[in-house]
Amino acid sequence: MAMKIRLARGGSKKRPSYRIVAADSRMPRDGRFIEKLGTYNPLLAKDSEERVKMNMERVQYWLDQGAQPTDRVARFLEAAGAIEKKERANLLKGEPGKKAKARVEEKAAKAAAAAEAAAAPAEEAPAEEAPA
Repeated sequence: MAMKIRLARGGSKKRPSYRIVAADSRMPRDGRFIEKLGTYNPLLAKDSEERVKMNMERVQYWLDQGAQPTDRVARFLEAAGAIEKKERANLLKGEPGKKAKARVEEKAAKAAAAAEAAAAPAEEAPAEEAPA
């Protein structure tokens, strides 16, 4: 039986709250679980102690039994120091699209042209004023 430590959603529409549960990976997200390990309330401030609560003793037990945490739960466990931080590769999601790249290049070209235009008259102006 493949075990997961994952989030099960609760709360009403647009007011989510989650239970951190140990569940069989074949069960539905909000369906049957074996044990509730904690809670997560994303509506609270990030520095609030009430945002993520976990029974670390039971979480460690399930990790020792071979349960695999999902990505979000793994981040909570890394922050709590229960597991070591692993390197993540966000390959293409954080990269801007073609149009955004074109806008950045266009903006950089305009800024360079403006800087060049500002530098050219500044150099010529003292030369013109000196003879007069």
